[in-house]
Amino acid sequence: MRKVLIIDDEASGRQLIKEYISDFSDLVVLGEANNGVDAVKLINEFKPDLVFLDIQMPGMTGFDVLTHLEELPQIIFSTAYDQYALKAFEVHAVDYLLKPYTKERFKIAVEKSNQNIENNKARPLAESLLMDKPKFPERILVQSLNKLVTILVKDVIRIEAYGDYSKLITNDKTYLSNYGISTLEEKLDNSIFIRVHRSSIINLNKVKELNKYTKSYDVTMVNEDVVRVSRGYMDNIKKLMF
Repeated sequence: MRKVLIIDDEASGRQLIKEYISDFSDLVVLGEANNGVDAVKLINEFKPDLVFLDIQMPGMTGFDVLTHLEELPQIIFSTAYDQYALKAFEVHAVDYLLKPYTKERFKIAVEKSNQNIENNKARPLAESLLMDKPKFPERILVQSLNKLVTILVKDVIRIEAYGDYSKLITNDKTYLSNYGISTLEEKLDNSIFIRVHRSSIINLNKVKELNKYTKSYDVTMVNEDVVRVSRGYMDNIKKLMF
């Protein structure tokens, strides 16, 4: 049996895929999602063999979803937009179903996924993306009002502890991350994001100036925020000085 997830922002699109899948006894649907954020959670949790993935969705695109996965399954894109076909095949997707598609066209896509397994090419998509995947994340999911959005890590000026969570400060907005500050410290590039206080991490690329006092430093960021460097983290700053 092959585990399947269906990701589509339209209920009618998910229902059609479930209807077509019923003809394949070796495919079992484990779940479905209607947005990119939930898609990442489901795929990382269930580790499916095959995912039918829409491209234009709330939260993030289908391509964005792929960059947030721990393991990459076979992907069959299912979308109403033909302009993404080239990009889909550049990442070696199994197939690209352009809506509206017939049952016969759907069958061809599933057969292609089976052929990939038989030819020991089950994860060309995974190989392609993992080779290009950066060691540290370029984007991060954060809270914005009542939804999760992605922001570029390079836009974060500083990070501030907020109980069990963290605040990520950019030039124009402050976001809330579900991760604590210590977890973010582990996930981010420590040659750029430097811990200067138990409740503060700064982006070195966003430092405006460093003010030295008798036994401490203050860091002024490009947005004019001033961050105190505590004694326990002084060495993190000193080793960057030349």
